[in-house]
Amino acid sequence: MNQALQARTPLLDALQECAQKPHAPFYTPGHKRGQGISQPLASLLGTSVFRADLPELPDLDNLFAPQGVIQEAQQLAADAFSADCTWFLVNGSTCGVMAAILATCSLGEKIILPRNVHQSAMQGLILSGAIPIFINPEYDRVLDLAHSLTPAAVAAALKQHPDAKAVMMVYPTYYGACGDVEAIAEIAHAHNIPLLVDEAHGAHFAFHPDLPLSALSAGADLTVQSTHKVLGALTQASMLHIQGDRINRERLSKALQLLQSTSPSYLLLASLDAARQQMALQGELLMTKALQLAEKARTQISQISGLSVLECANTPGFVALDSTRLTVNVSGLGLTGFAADEILHQQLGVTAELPSLQHLTFIISLGNTPSDITQLVKAFAVLAEDYRSPQPFLPPTSYRLLLSPYSLAPSLSPRDAFFAATETWLIQQVRDAYKQNKQPISAEIICPYPPGIPILTPGEVITPAALDSLEQILALGGSITGCSDPDLKTLKVVKY
Repeated sequence: MNQALQARTPLLDALQECAQKPHAPFYTPGHKRGQGISQPLASLLGTSVFRADLPELPDLDNLFAPQGVIQEAQQLAADAFSADCTWFLVNGSTCGVMAAILATCSLGEKIILPRNVHQSAMQGLILSGAIPIFINPEYDRVLDLAHSLTPAAVAAALKQHPDAKAVMMVYPTYYGACGDVEAIAEIAHAHNIPLLVDEAHGAHFAFHPDLPLSALSAGADLTVQSTHKVLGALTQASMLHIQGDRINRERLSKALQLLQSTSPSYLLLASLDAARQQMALQGELLMTKALQLAEKARTQISQISGLSVLECANTPGFVALDSTRLTVNVSGLGLTGFAADEILHQQLGVTAELPSLQHLTFIISLGNTPSDITQLVKAFAVLAEDYRSPQPFLPPTSYRLLLSPYSLAPSLSPRDAFFAATETWLIQQVRDAYKQNKQPISAEIICPYPPGIPILTPGEVITPAALDSLEQILALGGSITGCSDPDLKTLKVVKY
């Protein structure tokens, strides 16, 4: 990595120059460099940000056909993240994951992927018409956490489906668990197909030796990173990186043109340029501080009675842990994660990234401070002292079998089910149909969110186990998204 070149911010500089240049604006957006912004919004954000909210002016290049400052900024990002080529994303990692599938799989072609993949992958299947070959990830039944694919499971799937066009994996999981990318990449490459990695939560891996390997350095062909999730970019700003020749770059570019806005926000694009420069020049120092803060939190919270923190399991589906991701099991306090999250957020001034049935997950990043950690530890001490229940919380047995509701062989392709005629059924109708040896097929993506891992996807048979899991999630304080009826009284099914 060339440090002198990495000090440059070509896109940020060009945006700043355009924002400061006096002229009469007769182009979008309608607020005309902030002159038409409502006063309440101006009071919240100030006025200077709106002067930089500009469209694709000649000096600012074109995201879909970059030849100027965007092209230079993307090349610098590729150098910083050790990629052959990088694309900036303004529609989040969601569009990157969908584009990865569109770039590698056509209608009716197979892709191997974990069943705990993000819902954006399901959307990619609908758009592409690809056929999913789902693999259950490794699952810890005690902690009720799904980890990553194992190399053995990928090898077995490819033996059964040698015509698959790609393998996709999640690395790391929302909880920071990392699978064996190196081994899985070798298996995929032995079949001459690419490994696609949803690395939404791993953009920082490339910048510190004490973090897990970045997906690219471990052999992935394509990786999608949410730069905004763990680095310093604005929300929704992400990157897609590739290396090698297993990905058709022209097809990938066309897929991104299909999925991204034709009016990209230059505030988002410039934030990617700035975040790249920050990490290229100061990344190891910044991540050292974040790791130290995370270790302090991990050590002190683990000493509080009734709490435990997630550690690396050293199994084929969990070979490394992102130490900046702190997952705390609160079931020893007799609380659900949902209840603990509500108390922490509303009464103790601490907000988690992800509540789940037994756990709370926190992202510790370059933006956190020592006072944040002090407040976090203090809040957990108060939670354990003042809100502890006499009995530990034991999740329902059927909920512990987290992966049992998942269908690994959809009856219809996600695309066919999405475009099929549908009916709205009461939940009891669905249960009755199953008892009569019928197989009601879901017409919608239904998942607890976050983390956005669907329990039902278009084309899958709606099993009683799936309904039980969804109803228990609601009963225990979770929320369901994706379905037309968020109260889960009815479901849309494929019409018989």
